[in-house]
Amino acid sequence: MAEQPRVICASNALENGGAGVRFTVLTPAGEAPAFAVRFDGTVYAYVNRCAHVPVEMDWTDGAFFDYSKLYLICATHGAMYLPHTGVCVTGPCPGKRLTAVAIEERDGQVLLMKEIQNG
Repeated sequence: MAEQPRVICASNALENGGAGVRFTVLTPAGEAPAFAVRFDGTVYAYVNRCAHVPVEMDWTDGAFFDYSKLYLICATHGAMYLPHTGVCVTGPCPGKRLTAVAIEERDGQVLLMKEIQNG
Protein backbone atom coordinates (compact mmCIF):
# COMPACT_ATOMS: atom_id res chain seq x y z
CA MET A 1 0.00 0.00 0.00
CA ALA A 2 1.38 3.42 -0.96
CA GLU A 3 2.18 5.90 1.77
CA GLN A 4 -0.11 8.88 2.18
CA PRO A 5 1.64 12.27 1.94
CA ARG A 6 2.00 14.07 5.26
CA VAL A 7 1.88 17.88 5.56
CA ILE A 8 5.17 19.34 6.80
CA CYS A 9 4.16 23.00 6.65
CA ALA A 10 2.43 25.66 4.58
CA SER A 11 4.47 26.75 1.55
CA ASN A 12 4.58 30.33 2.80
CA ALA A 13 6.31 29.21 6.01
CA LEU A 14 9.53 28.85 3.98
CA GLU A 15 11.24 31.95 2.57
CA ASN A 16 14.29 31.88 0.29
CA GLY A 17 17.33 31.54 2.52
CA GLY A 18 15.16 31.91 5.60
CA ALA A 19 14.52 29.73 8.60
CA GLY A 20 13.85 26.08 7.96
CA VAL A 21 10.98 24.05 9.31
CA ARG A 22 11.86 21.05 11.45
CA PHE A 23 9.85 17.82 11.30
CA THR A 24 10.42 14.12 11.88
CA VAL A 25 10.80 11.30 9.41
CA LEU A 26 10.81 7.54 9.93
CA THR A 27 14.04 5.71 9.06
CA PRO A 28 14.97 2.05 9.42
CA ALA A 29 16.61 3.05 12.73
CA GLY A 30 13.46 4.80 13.99
CA GLU A 31 12.25 8.39 14.05
CA ALA A 32 14.82 11.03 13.03
CA PRO A 33 14.79 14.84 12.96
CA ALA A 34 14.59 16.42 9.51
CA PHE A 35 14.22 19.90 8.04
CA ALA A 36 12.89 21.70 4.99
CA VAL A 37 14.28 24.94 3.55
CA ARG A 38 13.62 27.07 0.49
CA PHE A 39 16.51 27.95 -1.80
CA ASP A 40 16.25 29.69 -5.18
CA GLY A 41 12.46 29.25 -5.08
CA THR A 42 12.50 25.49 -4.51
CA VAL A 43 11.93 23.56 -1.29
CA TYR A 44 14.53 20.94 -0.26
CA ALA A 45 14.45 18.60 2.73
CA TYR A 46 17.12 16.57 4.51
CA VAL A 47 17.58 14.47 7.60
CA ASN A 48 18.93 16.85 10.24
CA ARG A 49 22.23 15.02 10.64
CA CYS A 50 25.62 16.34 9.54
CA ALA A 51 27.56 14.03 7.19
CA HIS A 52 30.74 14.63 9.24
CA VAL A 53 29.49 13.75 12.72
CA PRO A 54 25.85 12.70 13.19
CA VAL A 55 24.70 15.78 15.12
CA GLU A 56 21.79 18.12 14.36
CA MET A 57 22.91 21.00 12.17
CA ASP A 58 20.90 24.10 13.08
CA TRP A 59 22.42 26.91 15.15
CA THR A 60 19.07 27.53 16.79
CA ASP A 61 15.75 25.99 15.90
CA GLY A 62 15.43 26.35 12.11
CA ALA A 63 18.71 28.27 11.46
CA PHE A 64 20.33 26.17 8.73
CA PHE A 65 21.72 28.78 6.31
CA ASP A 66 25.06 30.53 6.66
CA TYR A 67 25.19 34.35 6.66
CA SER A 68 25.37 34.52 2.85
CA LYS A 69 22.17 32.43 2.55
CA LEU A 70 23.96 30.34 -0.12
CA TYR A 71 24.92 27.30 1.98
CA LEU A 72 23.48 25.06 4.67
CA ILE A 73 25.93 24.98 7.56
CA CYS A 74 26.48 22.65 10.48
CA ALA A 75 26.71 24.66 13.69
CA THR A 76 29.07 22.16 15.31
CA HIS A 77 32.04 21.99 12.91
CA GLY A 78 31.19 24.38 10.07
CA ALA A 79 30.60 21.87 7.26
CA MET A 80 28.89 23.76 4.41
CA TYR A 81 26.45 22.07 2.04
CA LEU A 82 24.85 23.09 -1.24
CA PRO A 83 21.13 23.52 -0.48
CA HIS A 84 19.96 22.00 -3.79
CA THR A 85 22.07 18.80 -3.58
CA GLY A 86 23.09 18.38 0.05
CA VAL A 87 26.73 17.90 -1.02
CA CYS A 88 29.38 19.21 1.38
CA VAL A 89 31.62 21.73 -0.41
CA THR A 90 33.83 22.90 2.44
CA GLY A 91 34.66 21.93 6.00
CA PRO A 92 35.53 18.55 7.48
CA CYS A 93 33.64 16.30 5.01
CA PRO A 94 33.93 17.55 1.39
CA GLY A 95 32.07 15.37 -1.08
CA LYS A 96 29.84 13.70 1.50
CA ARG A 97 26.17 14.52 1.40
CA LEU A 98 23.13 14.98 3.57
CA THR A 99 20.37 12.36 3.38
CA ALA A 100 17.60 13.77 1.18
CA VAL A 101 13.95 13.46 2.16
CA ALA A 102 11.27 12.97 -0.53
CA ILE A 103 8.99 16.00 -0.51
CA GLU A 104 6.68 17.84 -2.88
CA GLU A 105 5.23 21.31 -2.83
CA ARG A 106 1.66 21.57 -4.06
CA ASP A 107 -1.59 23.35 -3.28
CA GLY A 108 0.17 25.72 -0.89
CA GLN A 109 1.67 22.96 1.22
CA VAL A 110 4.98 21.16 1.59
CA LEU A 111 4.34 17.42 1.80
CA LEU A 112 6.46 14.52 2.99
CA MET A 113 5.98 11.98 0.23
CA LYS A 114 7.93 9.01 1.53
CA GLU A 115 9.72 7.94 4.68
CA ILE A 116 13.42 7.05 4.47
CA GLN A 117 13.91 3.45 3.34
CA ASN A 118 17.61 3.27 4.18
CA GLY A 119 20.20 5.63 5.61
